[in-house]
Amino acid sequence: MKFNDALENIKTYEAGKPIELVVREYGIDKDSIVKLASNENPFGCSPKVKEAVRAIVDNMALYPDDSMVKLKTALAEKYAIQSNELIIGAGSDQVIEFAIHAKVHSGSKVLMNSVTFAMYEIYAKQVGAQIIRTASREHNMEEFYALYQEHKPSIVFLCTPNNPTGDGLLASEMIDFIAKVDSDTLVIVDGAYMEYARFKNPSYAVEPKDLVSKFSNVLFLGTFSKAYGLGGMRVGYGIAQASIIEALYKVRPPFNITTLSLEAASVALDDEGFVQTCIADNFSQMARYEEFAHAKGITVIESYTNFVTLSLPEEKNSTKIAQDLLKKGMIVRDLSSYGLNAIRVTIGTSIQNDRFFELTDPLL
Repeated sequence: MKFNDALENIKTYEAGKPIELVVREYGIDKDSIVKLASNENPFGCSPKVKEAVRAIVDNMALYPDDSMVKLKTALAEKYAIQSNELIIGAGSDQVIEFAIHAKVHSGSKVLMNSVTFAMYEIYAKQVGAQIIRTASREHNMEEFYALYQEHKPSIVFLCTPNNPTGDGLLASEMIDFIAKVDSDTLVIVDGAYMEYARFKNPSYAVEPKDLVSKFSNVLFLGTFSKAYGLGGMRVGYGIAQASIIEALYKVRPPFNITTLSLEAASVALDDEGFVQTCIADNFSQMARYEEFAHAKGITVIESYTNFVTLSLPEEKNSTKIAQDLLKKGMIVRDLSSYGLNAIRVTIGTSIQNDRFFELTDPLL
């Protein structure tokens, strides 16, 4: 069967291995498996969310509220913006898909960092776009601007903090770059881990209101999958001036967010104390990883997220180490597919982290 030619050069996105698959492949008891591969909140979501979802579970026969007024109102209040400056997606990656289909076509160019979220490239290639990447591992705004001037891309992706490496971009540097970009170029600022950056260092925190008020060509992305512990609910959002949101709505399918997901995200916003407690614990535990890596002579990329990237020495192979850990019931992310000899490890609970150190120590 003949398919779209654009699919020939697209690699399938590899998600972190689910616990159930490890159970089947290695015969390991489910309760002994620790998953530190997908940057989920190890404490889950707020107890208030669980109560709210249980209360509406009998209302599944009706379609969800497609206006999403409750969640939009809550987000608008949180960020001091207008509801018409918001679009909700099944994860922030669906909003990325909306943006690509609304702005990019065959022959367009899309600029992104050398190592960054894989879905930018996958979505762009689906419509036949050309991918332009920087050479630097970290976001180098001078390099970005040089490539922007040379290629005049339709979209520029800035992922800060960056996935899968964890490093951040100073908000001032990013804003200076955007100010030099033509208004017809869409700049997408992916802030999936912004709650963590804001907690660690405000200089790396991007405020959506500032972007929307200053720039007509910026789309900010946020998600409930990380700090809010709702990865299984798949809720993300985009914030931009109303003209951009109006265009994105033209490619959005109806009822793209479930009733349960809308309720969960709305209630999660009401329990900011729970989120801040989780984030504080995250950075407390991250210090243990930094100490462990230092003792082992391993480089840790400074992280503004809920994970750490451990860059391994040449004599150690990230694929082998990740596989050896998998056989012992420890799921981490091998970054060799990104051209890095490194593993990415989600910061877990104290007990989960103890287990990681125990299993990894003899391998390093």
